[in-house]
Parts: sequence; C-alpha cells; structure tokens
Amino acid sequence: MTIPPAGAMRGSHTHQGDTVTVTRMDNVGIVVEDLDAAIGFFTELGPALEGRMLTEGEWAGRVTGVRGQRVEIAMLRTPDDHSRIELSRVLAPAIVSDHRTAPVNALGYLRVMFTVEDIDDTLARLVARGATVVDEVVNYQDTYRLSYIRGPEGILIGLAQQLGTQTARVSPVEDGTR
Repeated sequence: MTIPPAGAMRGSHTHQGDTVTVTRMDNVGIVVEDLDAAIGFFTELGPALEGRMLTEGEWAGRVTGVRGQRVEIAMLRTPDDHSRIELSRVLAPAIVSDHRTAPVNALGYLRVMFTVEDIDDTLARLVARGATVVDEVVNYQDTYRLSYIRGPEGILIGLAQQLGTQTARVSPVEDGTR
C-alpha cells in the first residue's frame, strides 16, 4: 500500500461500496493556558490567524457536555486552506487534567503533524520561540525527514519534510485490524 502525498486524495471516496460520511477534516482543537503565546508559535509555523472569539452560553454546553463553559478561541487556517487549528483558553470551568508532559506512547489524542518545506529552517525558527526537539531529525525510507518537537505548554508537534516525489510505503492490513 502506498501513502499518497498530502492533497492527492480528493473528491468522492467510497469504502466497500458505501459513500464515506466525512467530507473533510475541519479542525484540530488544542487547549492552552497562554493563548497569545500559542497563537505566536503556530503563526510562526505557517497557519494564519482567522480570528478570536469568546464562546459561552447554554448552547455551547449542550454541544460539549460541559455546562457553564466560557472559552476564548482563536482559529488558525493552514496555508493549504484545507484545515484549521482551534486554540482554546478555558476560562470556566476549571481545567480538569494536564497532559503537557505525556509521552509519545500515551493514550488519547497526542500530536498534530505538519508538512513543512524546510525542516531545518522550521526547527530553527520554532526553537527560537521556545520549542524543544524531542530527540532527533531522522530520514524515513528516503521519503521524509521527520522530527517531533514540544511547543508552547508542551504541545507535541510532528514535522515532516518530503524528500523528492517518492511516497512512503506501508504494509497492507490483512483483516482490517491493527
């Protein structure tokens, strides 16, 4: 099985004869304490700030299951205009857990990965803004240079620079499970 380059799979998709329900991925939500610092970090990476707003009211709690919430939100759009990052600073109720130091093998949503043009330049700019490289920059199958960094508040971010036009190969799953 070949993983196509980002953006190569567009249009109507089917799965075993049925139309897929998802039409696109809209956004990834990340909760932070310092919204301004997170905005600065992510805009340095490339996404552009679309806007900020305060979300509160009974309707919001009915969506999220968190009654009485007040959340300051900043929405950033990726340069390819296909996705967004929703940065949220929760004003109320109090934050219930902290996953900032969770290791890569922790359960749950953990990281977001971005394709970058020049991983070395990107790392230099983000390290200057306080990011730390998790371990090394490595080549994968001579198709990608990869690195994980910790951004503001420990947010785990993957960076991938495609090398040439070849794409990575993965083994197909025989029975549909992993």
